[in-house]
Amino acid sequence: MDERIEMNLPVDLDYLVIGHVTRDLVGAGEFRIGGTVSYAARTARALGYRVGVVTSASPELDLDQVLDGILIARSPASATTTFENIYTAQGRTQVLHSTAGSLRVEMIPANWHTRIVHLGPVAQECPRELLALGPDVFVGVTPQGWMRCWDERGRVTLCPWPDPETVLDRADAVVLSETDVADQSLLDQYAGQTRLLVVTRGPAGCSVYTGGLVRDFPAPPAQEVDPTGAGDIFAAAFFLWMERHRDPWGAARFANCVASHSVTRVGVSGTPTPEEAARCRRAMHGDR
Repeated sequence: MDERIEMNLPVDLDYLVIGHVTRDLVGAGEFRIGGTVSYAARTARALGYRVGVVTSASPELDLDQVLDGILIARSPASATTTFENIYTAQGRTQVLHSTAGSLRVEMIPANWHTRIVHLGPVAQECPRELLALGPDVFVGVTPQGWMRCWDERGRVTLCPWPDPETVLDRADAVVLSETDVADQSLLDQYAGQTRLLVVTRGPAGCSVYTGGLVRDFPAPPAQEVDPTGAGDIFAAAFFLWMERHRDPWGAARFANCVASHSVTRVGVSGTPTPEEAARCRRAMHGDR
């Protein structure tokens, strides 16, 4: 576990994210720290919430700067989950070079208590047992990592989401990208199996499915520099607004606003600044 964990005193969190931090290779031997947990945790922190992360990574990976102000329960692993994106004329190939350890319920410090749990797998690391965290906890899910498979060379492809019913039945909100599920009939099936499903559509915004209704919400225009992590930033903002206000339409508008700022910067620097967060909150009340 990370040395910043105090095991005796009770810790009240607003937002707990569970998943692997990643090393995202960017060429010339360099990498950026990424993963759903990095983007989502930084977003929740920027929005003013007390945040914790449960992850697994090599002890050599320095998380102090990227996850500054965030409590970390890190299980040491022989390697950090590492991705590389290779671009050719035929498109993008994603390669998974290494993975850290599977995450388990007992890795969550017993003295941590939270209002929201965000399950954010990137490489099949979150078992379904993590859903059993109590009926009063708001469970948000970004299932992308359950839809990734890879071959012996690490080449990543989309694969069917195994046993989605277990997750969809427990989740209070599920956010996924239209690139994760190309089959509209499958999206409709998922929407019928869960309380609230959001499909992000990049610059086009998002679609919200709940109670048999579907509504589309356009995103504010933005000068895109790097879309990496925008979906995770959207999800964190959406879950936080939804848990507090129980308003899916408002949550979609707020999350669209927060995520639109994220694409204007590279990597985790795209997580919102306090000023951007305040601007989006004011916009929700018609005061720009």
